[in-house]
Amino acid sequence: MSESWVTWLYAIAFEAHPVTGVGGPPALMGVAGEPVHVVEESGLLAIVGSVPVRDFGEEELRERLQDVDWLETAARAHHKVISTVAREGDIVPLRFATIYHDDDRVRSLLEERRADFASALNRVAGRTEWGIKAYVDPRTPERQEPPDASPVDDGSPGTAYLLRRRAQRQGQETAQREAQDRAEQIHVALQELAVESARHPPQDPRLARYEGSMILNTSYLVPNALTEEFVTSVEDIRARFPDVRIELVGPWPAYSFAGDNVGPERV
Repeated sequence: MSESWVTWLYAIAFEAHPVTGVGGPPALMGVAGEPVHVVEESGLLAIVGSVPVRDFGEEELRERLQDVDWLETAARAHHKVISTVAREGDIVPLRFATIYHDDDRVRSLLEERRADFASALNRVAGRTEWGIKAYVDPRTPERQEPPDASPVDDGSPGTAYLLRRRAQRQGQETAQREAQDRAEQIHVALQELAVESARHPPQDPRLARYEGSMILNTSYLVPNALTEEFVTSVEDIRARFPDVRIELVGPWPAYSFAGDNVGPERV
């Protein structure tokens, strides 16, 4: 019995985009160890791989997505393909596990959605995504209440406890306001050098393995000509806010700004 295949999509580009490692040595390998190839239609090309249905059918893929080790390895392979082709020019990176029935269906997709993809490609042209994550220390300093706002200390244990609890609560509220203010100042400074930004919710500390509170998790679409200035600005912000730990990640293909024009088509 012959093997059945489906098509895994990595990225879309204009047809003039050179793709190193596709169609000849050294081969660029995908999530299943498959050689990556291109599908062309309507002035666009899709960077794809043919993966076996026995591993990437609907039920099979659902089971694999529960395997953390496989998921990490496959996600790295997916990103490697995208990063490699992005070095050659502008692309629209597609989300992990975007699967179509076959290459012919991908050709139909390129024809049907040409205007959307062309718009997304023009949007990210000459620009790169950078990420900023900012954290504050988990310890919150205690702050004392103004004397006229505190209950009268009559010396009893109950009153002393209430005073401590109120001071701690006010200290936490003040620290949260200060952290939010720092996050906004950081964002405003970096936004000046970006054409767009995309704010993301804080990551789960159990998964991202960080300490403290994440006060900023934002992606910035930065013109390549301003890359050095953007990185320098991050260094200046670190010096300006020594109590905030700032992590700069990237450069990446414009995952957060290419749009979500393609969804998986189940086999």
